[in-house]
Amino acid sequence: MHPVTGSRASVPAMGRAPRLSADRVRTPPRMPAARPPIRSRADAETVALLHRTARVLIEEVPRLTDRIVALMKEREPAYRSAAVDPHEVWREVHDSLSHNVRSLVHPKETRESARSCAWRIGTDRAAQGFPLDALLHAYRIGCTVVWEHLLETASKEDPLGAQSLVHVAADVWNFVDEHCTLVATAYQEVERQLSWHRENRYRIIVAALLDGTARVSDFPEAEQVLGLPEQGRYAVVALEDADAPCRTPHSVEVGDGLRAVWHTAEGTAHAIVLLGDGDGDGRGDGDRDGGDSGSGAERLVRGLEVPPGARAGVSPAVTGLAAINTARRLADTALRTRPAAGTAALLEERYPEALVVSSPDLGTALADRMLGPVLALESADREMLLTTLAAWLEAGGSARRAGGLLFCHRNTVLNRLRRYEQLTGRSLDHPREVMELSLALSARRLLTP
Repeated sequence: MHPVTGSRASVPAMGRAPRLSADRVRTPPRMPAARPPIRSRADAETVALLHRTARVLIEEVPRLTDRIVALMKEREPAYRSAAVDPHEVWREVHDSLSHNVRSLVHPKETRESARSCAWRIGTDRAAQGFPLDALLHAYRIGCTVVWEHLLETASKEDPLGAQSLVHVAADVWNFVDEHCTLVATAYQEVERQLSWHRENRYRIIVAALLDGTARVSDFPEAEQVLGLPEQGRYAVVALEDADAPCRTPHSVEVGDGLRAVWHTAEGTAHAIVLLGDGDGDGRGDGDRDGGDSGSGAERLVRGLEVPPGARAGVSPAVTGLAAINTARRLADTALRTRPAAGTAALLEERYPEALVVSSPDLGTALADRMLGPVLALESADREMLLTTLAAWLEAGGSARRAGGLLFCHRNTVLNRLRRYEQLTGRSLDHPREVMELSLALSARRLLTP
């Protein structure tokens, strides 16, 4: 009465078919207890006729199985799939019919075995990814065939008495409803577990790529599960949101045509972004790592929509999943250069700042060496000199342009620069000391709490 579906799915190894088989369900769902049986309204004579008829059907289960399987293939496209093993379909329809037809004769003795059969069918088909609606449709097909055969068999024995079987129709369809509910419940429970497993596996793979624990043998599975080619060109985004540290970043846009895979841990979100190879097909090209890699990361920065209270760091482009961990560390370094709120810092544009934050002890020592006497001044005097030095460096060493930035005369800028030289014994005419001053100012800005 209760047909079932096709072949058992093979266990997928890394890099094989994405469907998860039943052995991935770590805790098989427990079948719920049977609900109290509904009292039949049929009289004893009608029940006796049903039992005699059902005993005839028990002997005809193989022929009924053939009939039901043929109708399933005819009426339900899922059963015509090449992935469905016809021998397995036949065997399971036969087993289900055997349990359920016997339950018409001995309902108390066979009820639990019939329910267990339906429950197993639901769990197995969910694990195989077989459509639930096709499975339930098959049950209805099977029930219709059995009911019609019951009426036909009873009519041969007692044409007038067969009409009384209408009084047990409700019993039969209540039985069908209970078993369809069991199948659907089992299916949904397994589907929920498999969904959790897929999401968890997704997170594990992304985390392994980012933290560098992924092995080369894991890359085919990563390519399949995440949709990221093993030799693609990638950048990593590190996103820190002080306003909403628990915000899920998956809605953050990274730009048209770019695929991003997000992972959040310890308050920082990371996105692995597939850049493409310049032709827009998303495949990597190891020969493009030179002049073309920067353009991909710059395109990412232009398209990245950083939330107003957040900051982001973007790594240079790298080639291959094996380099994702390196890109993540570079993105974290870019984030530590303290981009303005709502903006992203591209590491390639912040290498001096990145050097400072990568070695904070050295950065602090350099700031003390180049700025120590200035930092010892009174607050107003100290900030005036530091602001002037920063403006002069931003102006490319031009006192006139620095004066424009500070709204003062160029001679005022020159006087302040000379005062710095007198306080520190440094000369701003020496390129090396100008470079050290620039790094020292970055160190004070980035390393001062």
